[in-house]
Amino acid sequence: MIERIKETDIWEKLKETSLPVVLYGMGNGADKILLQFELKDIKCAGVFASDEFVRGHSFRGFKVKKYSEIEAEFEDFIIVCAFASEREEVIERIFEMRKKHLVLAPDVPVAGIELFSRRYVEINDEKFEKAYNLLIDERSKKNYINIINFKIGGDIKYLLPFYEKEKVYSDLLQLDGETIVDLGAYNGDTVAEFARADKNYKKIFAFEPDEKNFKKLLKNTEKLRDIEAFNLGAWECEDTAFFSAESSRNSAMSVRGKEVKLNSVDNVIKEPITLLKMDIEGSEKQAIKGAQNTIKSYRPKLYICAYHRSEDLFALPLEIHKICPEYRFYFVHHRYIPAWESNFYAVIRK
Repeated sequence: MIERIKETDIWEKLKETSLPVVLYGMGNGADKILLQFELKDIKCAGVFASDEFVRGHSFRGFKVKKYSEIEAEFEDFIIVCAFASEREEVIERIFEMRKKHLVLAPDVPVAGIELFSRRYVEINDEKFEKAYNLLIDERSKKNYINIINFKIGGDIKYLLPFYEKEKVYSDLLQLDGETIVDLGAYNGDTVAEFARADKNYKKIFAFEPDEKNFKKLLKNTEKLRDIEAFNLGAWECEDTAFFSAESSRNSAMSVRGKEVKLNSVDNVIKEPITLLKMDIEGSEKQAIKGAQNTIKSYRPKLYICAYHRSEDLFALPLEIHKICPEYRFYFVHHRYIPAWESNFYAVIRK
């Protein structure tokens, strides 16, 4: 696999550049990036935010400036994007900036501490290659290589083109009269997507551990038919865990927080299913193990998010392949900066 990868590590690029390095954005992602700056002796020359968020405040000792103020201060500079977005207008703004300045978006894992790097790919080269060989078409293989290059080097050009979810549902998964399990249902947004894409769906089961999100899920799906929701986190067995309840997509299991109930698909769902979706903030591998009987018995179409942990790009398809070798995988990146919404879709074609 490593022979196919062109990029050098983003942190090396930032350390060696003679240009000022400025951070675009604030919050948890910026904190993680600045920590790496400190560890790798990379100097941050300033912080800016979108104009609508600049109100004279500061972040980590930096006055938060407007983009125009950064341009007035420096003739040229490297922009390090420190937040995640799927909003079309935000992504267009970032690519407009890229026309004048180099824009890099570091891949700092949502879960776990293992940084994605060229060395990480070298160490796990055989596993990446095995996952790559499970991909069903050349477009998926190209997407896979592009996302690895992006995760190593941070250049947002590798995220293009974006692939629309609607095409996945109609062309890859070919939804029609499905019985669906949605693990990590959040506020019901993907439940609504499934209902729009498959007007003939039979039933949708939704798991969501965050109490506030669960209430939104119930409210937002109350007009839909045949929805059964569980205030549970998906896991490999029945258990409990602490949960950092942020009332957002980033709510996840933690060493502290509110205690929540966990359970497996095999334990909870007692009827055949035809589509299994997982977007559970780094717990996908455990949830796959907890659904292995369901996967073996019913061979549902699979929709597995693969961007939370550095190992997800190989560990998740290999775990599924171990359970049921007949699956073949598509790999797709949807509209998002950084490489969030990079997903595996798996099917067994008759």
